[in-house]
Amino acid sequence: MRHRLPNGLTVLVEENHAAPVAALQVWVRVGSADELPGEAGLAHLHEHMLFKGTARRGPGEIARTIEGCGGEINAWTSFDQTVYHVVVASQFLAQGLDVLADAITSAAFDPDELRREIEVVCEEIKRSLDSPTRKLSKELFATAFTRHPYGRPVIGSEESVRSFTREGILRFYRRWYQPENCVLVAVGDFREAQVLELAQRLFAWPRAELATAAPRDAEPRREEPAVRVRRDVLKEGYLSVAWPAPALRGEDVPALDALSLVLGHGEASRLFRALKRDRLLCTEAQASCYTPVDPGLTIVGLTLQPAQVRDAVREALRQTYRLRTEEVTLEELGNACRLIESDAVYQRETVQGQARKLGFYEASAGGVEFEAEYLARVARLDPGALLEAAERHLRPQSAVLCALLPDSDDAPADRELLDMLQEAAEDARKAVRRPGTGAAPSARPPVRFAQPRTGPLRREELPGGGVLLVKEERAVPLVALRAVWSGGLRAESDENAGINMLLARLASKGTRKRGAEQIVREMEAMGGSLGGNSGRNSFGMRAELLSRHLEEGLDLFVEALAEPAFRDEEVARERTLQLDELHAREDNPAGVAFLLFAETMYRRHPYRLDTLGTAASVSTMTPGRLAAYRSERYPVSQATLSVVGDVDPDRVSQLVRERLGKLPHAPAPRIVPPQEEPISAPRAAVRKLDKAQSHLVIGFPGARLSDPLRWELEVLSAILAGQGGRLFLELRDKRSLAYSVTSFSVEGVDPGYFAAYIGCGPGKLREALEGIRQELLRCRESPPSAAELDRARSHLIGTHAIGLQRNSSRAAIYAFDECYGLGADASSRYAERIAAVGAADVLAAAQRVLDPRAEVLALVAPEGAVPPELS
Repeated sequence: MRHRLPNGLTVLVEENHAAPVAALQVWVRVGSADELPGEAGLAHLHEHMLFKGTARRGPGEIARTIEGCGGEINAWTSFDQTVYHVVVASQFLAQGLDVLADAITSAAFDPDELRREIEVVCEEIKRSLDSPTRKLSKELFATAFTRHPYGRPVIGSEESVRSFTREGILRFYRRWYQPENCVLVAVGDFREAQVLELAQRLFAWPRAELATAAPRDAEPRREEPAVRVRRDVLKEGYLSVAWPAPALRGEDVPALDALSLVLGHGEASRLFRALKRDRLLCTEAQASCYTPVDPGLTIVGLTLQPAQVRDAVREALRQTYRLRTEEVTLEELGNACRLIESDAVYQRETVQGQARKLGFYEASAGGVEFEAEYLARVARLDPGALLEAAERHLRPQSAVLCALLPDSDDAPADRELLDMLQEAAEDARKAVRRPGTGAAPSARPPVRFAQPRTGPLRREELPGGGVLLVKEERAVPLVALRAVWSGGLRAESDENAGINMLLARLASKGTRKRGAEQIVREMEAMGGSLGGNSGRNSFGMRAELLSRHLEEGLDLFVEALAEPAFRDEEVARERTLQLDELHAREDNPAGVAFLLFAETMYRRHPYRLDTLGTAASVSTMTPGRLAAYRSERYPVSQATLSVVGDVDPDRVSQLVRERLGKLPHAPAPRIVPPQEEPISAPRAAVRKLDKAQSHLVIGFPGARLSDPLRWELEVLSAILAGQGGRLFLELRDKRSLAYSVTSFSVEGVDPGYFAAYIGCGPGKLREALEGIRQELLRCRESPPSAAELDRARSHLIGTHAIGLQRNSSRAAIYAFDECYGLGADASSRYAERIAAVGAADVLAAAQRVLDPRAEVLALVAPEGAVPPELS
């Protein structure tokens, strides 16, 4: 698997013939923590510049080439690495490696492109200012790391980014981008020798001396808790408490990972039960252990209302410090370890997931062998080991609390929160360690991989009128289950808006035989999860689990379908949480723009409604009303069931018929929503929010899922969107107006829409609006070039295949297509449909759909940024 080329480049190769796809990644061992004084944000800007042209390829050509190969290309920068990744159809392996090697070894760093990309990164910085979670993370790391460079934001500041020059970027490139500092990872449907031959030929660097990384300042041991609170224009509060954690290779990392899962992962976790389930002190509660190359953090995160901060912080600290004095139960430990082990299996479902794992271990942990070492240490964990790790690392005197809170009288001040940390520390100091049981966890059977095998998609009509779809896919020992009905938002009205979302939230919250917590624990014991989903056109349930638990998992899945229990306390809790989400909508201004667009586009059809409903509609939803709606609208006998994975189709058919045969048969009511009148004059709506960016959506009535027009619109969108698309090239690459700009065609059972979106600084709004309209006009006036058309079609066909690697993705698309009347195997004809679209078809679709008289515009912007014609 591992090879070392003569020039020093490490190459990791893993053949995976489950799908005709290849993932290619280059991991460079340099991140923001390696930047010198005056370089804050340079690693990230450098990452952007590698896509801005080479000696052989001009700006935009890198992305266009990959998209023309049916692939995707992108990159990310972290504290410790910069990673460039490509996914392509495996037949384009050579082209993918050629583009990646060209970008890594021959970047041009054109001065004009640098000037433009600095503007783009400054827009990215503005975008982060509108994200409460990103702002909180920045504050947390700055407080927790006062000397170590992890305290600096990866992206830098607008001031630092605007100071960068081409000479500085070239110095950075020559210092770090040398073959011995890089790892090339290739996973997919190819032969190892082919990859090695291409890598040897293509990855040829201009030689320079590899810099020795400057020693990073060590973070001093913290002996006093710290607090930092920031006030903002928000509807909800966001709060984190963190403690120092060891580096990735630390001995206690497996124990802390398991502790984090026990404390704050999923609905069976202690934080979820104590803060969210039992007392409704927060809308979100989670815990994680961040262990990068250098020592990191164990983090508890809460989302909550200002008035709940005091009680929530006290309870979160109490639950965390319990881990220092009480052993976790054997069941908690077993489920945590099973989640860690099953996660390694889920990562193998996609070639890009496997490549990312290999690259991470090789670049950050000293070698891919560390994964086996890590999992072996997880297998040896016992409750005593977790207790000792908690004592060492969850030290009350080292706690750091950061909060981003609404400017409200209900919210506590810094001093009060600091007093709470100190009180919790004193209580923890007095707490007496309880004697351990000395019990050892039961042995968990190892996960075994079968020989990869795939079978045909089988369709069976069930006695009650439903349909069973089964697909054997034995690449990984997992199985995905889906149940789908026609419904969702399309079946709602003003009076019951949000009911399907509430039903989806309640899907795993209890049956007549099992309570919510029991369901979660049983699913975690199977290495899986169960939940509901509600969209614009459907309602359903989903589950994933290790395939060796198929029978017991299917029993629980069918029970959740057929015997939901709408207990008063569960309904009250989930209804309150949904209302809290509604209240916090404005904290996501881009989301507000799309909601505004939908209610402006649709005046009668329920597509105009918010999937969360309204405060008035959700408040009226009682257990009885929910149970009656669910029973009438979604009879189990009418469900489309989809089972995909490591299964025997004959056995699945037998099991499903045994479990559904005794259930009553009932027809599902027909859905006939009111239809829209044609739009005869432009519509516009504006919402003013005090945010760093403006968010603009411009759209037009679009196609149904059953309409052949959808294929032309998908190709049209691909011509406009993506890194090689017209919107990206014109508005981002050439004019530096935005970080995020795209287009999309959203189809539905009833007519959907075609739209473009941009998020930009308020001062760039008018130019962005004119730029989008100009590009849409170009689409109406002339057909796409042959090169544009080929790129768009290849990109759509390739990314469609890439997106169907997971069992859960296949189970979903089979079920949805069957439910919508397209045929379960409709996805198998996707490539044929897209390939048949010609330039004249795209032009005709643009002229038909992009009619200025039917334009719908939605804008969310700060006061003073709205163009006069829209104000």
